[in-house]
Amino acid sequence: MISQKKKINILLADDDQADCLLFKDALEELPVTAELTIVSNGEQVIEELTKKGSKFPDVLFLDLNMPRKNGFASLGEIKRSSALQDIPVIIFSTASDPETVKNVFRDAAHYYIAKPAEFTQLKKVIYEALMLITQKNPPLPNKDKFMITGDSIIIPDKK
Repeated sequence: MISQKKKINILLADDDQADCLLFKDALEELPVTAELTIVSNGEQVIEELTKKGSKFPDVLFLDLNMPRKNGFASLGEIKRSSALQDIPVIIFSTASDPETVKNVFRDAAHYYIAKPAEFTQLKKVIYEALMLITQKNPPLPNKDKFMITGDSIIIPDKK
């Protein structure tokens, strides 16, 4: 269960405006308090994360296929930076082929979400991801727990 009192700061990096809007709508229907910042390419991700005086997000949802700097390059830069490497990164992509998943697992992403087609399923995967990363000191998962599906998630009513 996620505390509704604690505000979760989320950074979403995705160049697809429709996907961003769906993510925002899904987040608003969840029983969480969140602040969502959206950027549309990898360069903006790094700018946002390295802005002077800004607090790191609690989680970064990172699309892989973006212009200017893709998610693979952004993830690599984040994980090679001692200042940024502890930010939980959840890959949020339409690509779900085994090779892509294996590569980002190897590159130390925390979890992987294949963007679902259904809105209800989208809410479930976002909620599951937030439950996982808001645990105290979330460990990197084993390969068999890397994909977030939302299949076993029951979302409590919003109060």
